[in-house]
Amino acid sequence: MESQASNFIRNIVQEDVASGKYGGKVITRFPPEPNGYLHIGHAKSICLNFGLAAEFGGYCNLRFDDTNPSKEEQEYVDSIIEDVRWLGFDWGDGLYYASDYFEQMYEWAIQLIKMGKAYVCDLSAEEIREYRGTLTEPGKESPYRSRSVEENLNLFERMRNGEFPDGSKTLRAKIDMSSGNINMRDPVMYRIKHEYHHRTGNKWCIYPMYDYAHPLSDSIEGITHSICTMEYEDHRPLYDWFLEQLGIHHPQQIEFARLNLSHTVLSKRKLLRLVKEGYVNGWNDPRMPTITGMRRRGYTPEAIRNFCNRIGVAKRESLVDMALLEFCVREHLNKVAPRVMAVLHPLKVVITNYPEDQEEYLDAINNPEDPDAGTRKVPFSKVLYIERGDFMENPHKQFFRLAPGREVRLRYAYFIKCESVVKDRNGEIVELHCTYDPATRGGNAPDGRKVKATLHWVSAPHAIEAEVRLYDYLFVKENPNDVEEGKDFTDYINPKSLEILKSCYVEPSLKDAMPGDRFQFERIGYFCIDTVDSTPGKPIFNRIVSLKDEWAKIQKTQR
Repeated sequence: MESQASNFIRNIVQEDVASGKYGGKVITRFPPEPNGYLHIGHAKSICLNFGLAAEFGGYCNLRFDDTNPSKEEQEYVDSIIEDVRWLGFDWGDGLYYASDYFEQMYEWAIQLIKMGKAYVCDLSAEEIREYRGTLTEPGKESPYRSRSVEENLNLFERMRNGEFPDGSKTLRAKIDMSSGNINMRDPVMYRIKHEYHHRTGNKWCIYPMYDYAHPLSDSIEGITHSICTMEYEDHRPLYDWFLEQLGIHHPQQIEFARLNLSHTVLSKRKLLRLVKEGYVNGWNDPRMPTITGMRRRGYTPEAIRNFCNRIGVAKRESLVDMALLEFCVREHLNKVAPRVMAVLHPLKVVITNYPEDQEEYLDAINNPEDPDAGTRKVPFSKVLYIERGDFMENPHKQFFRLAPGREVRLRYAYFIKCESVVKDRNGEIVELHCTYDPATRGGNAPDGRKVKATLHWVSAPHAIEAEVRLYDYLFVKENPNDVEEGKDFTDYINPKSLEILKSCYVEPSLKDAMPGDRFQFERIGYFCIDTVDSTPGKPIFNRIVSLKDEWAKIQKTQR
């Protein structure tokens, strides 16, 4: 596992361990709400929490904060478990649910009522908002705030027993309606919801609010360092208040800036719209920043962990360039992905002086970065496919690839020379007639002559036909969250974020490749066999990233 880069949170934890705070223990947690799929922003939190615990000899729990049955589903629970495990993290026996603690939370609510610190309120949700006040004006107290302890206990028990309809009553903390922090103005602790819960069924019809359940769950689990994103900084005084009033274990909450990534959105609400309104083909669409989408596209967990480590942890939000994530993916795949040859825009080449019925098998290197990867055999025959873009009938000065009368090298094979061009009735080039030099087998001329280009190719009789999906950024605007007046973030969707190529050809070594296998198509980019739509004999390849390193270009420009 990658080591944690130094950051202010790591420094705090290191100091706490050294001083013996919490007995020198480090217990963290990743606490997702099961109301959607995880995305790359969650990966940052996962790597941080699990990484810190592992580095300091502690452990990290995976806890589902499942307090809102109307938005939570088992489907999301299952996907989150799969995603965290795929990223390479293990929670051991530490799989928990906030719903496991509902009875204890209820008992603590009763304790707060008895202390005169909580009351049942009959104001509607809209009235509670009106009474809350603004950032510049204090709130006003609920007319039900002065109910006696006995009345509150009676009403709260009847709320649990299901005697009241949804929205008719809430349990609120009695704190300070004039507080400068709106979160402290008698926040709601419980609301009535006669809804089925994916774990507790119909046992409960009152459910704790997130701001009540979250710190109590941390306390129950003995969490030492409760690591949250910055939007929870203003909630920390409320969390502290609940823990201090109840006199229970008090974790240390530390906030950090969430991830913002260019050319995409990481808001659950916006991602849901992309799915519901058909801008993408589901949560696992390879253009989505979800973990399941990135996994399907072909990203590796090692690359994502490296990316999360590289971007670091800070207090101030910033926009991280997608090119850095792609660099991390490319860097890892360069080490592990086998090289193969594929032609995406095929142009037929007939080698006129090659024997009609002859075929031969040439040695090709599987991965020059991996000395143990070895070689494979690629077939060579009279009829080949090359990339249409590797030929130009009337080449300009900067074009060094194949042209009439010009000689080039075929990767691992021979020198070939274009002798003539065949066109259809519309004038489009459909075939090239070339000759080869048998003395150049392996790609070198014994007489020492040089060529300026090396092309990839596939043997036509042996090639496997495949569909290739070229994915690009989902949004054309660098920050689609920065919406101009009168526009919606969906107005910035890239109309060219997906290009589907139907009649592509790959070398026959891929005939036994499995969904999820990753390759470098030489001179083109990194590709993965789609895990959803591919079928035996009909592979579909997703482009993971191109070979072009935009991050290196950005770094060079900045220098």
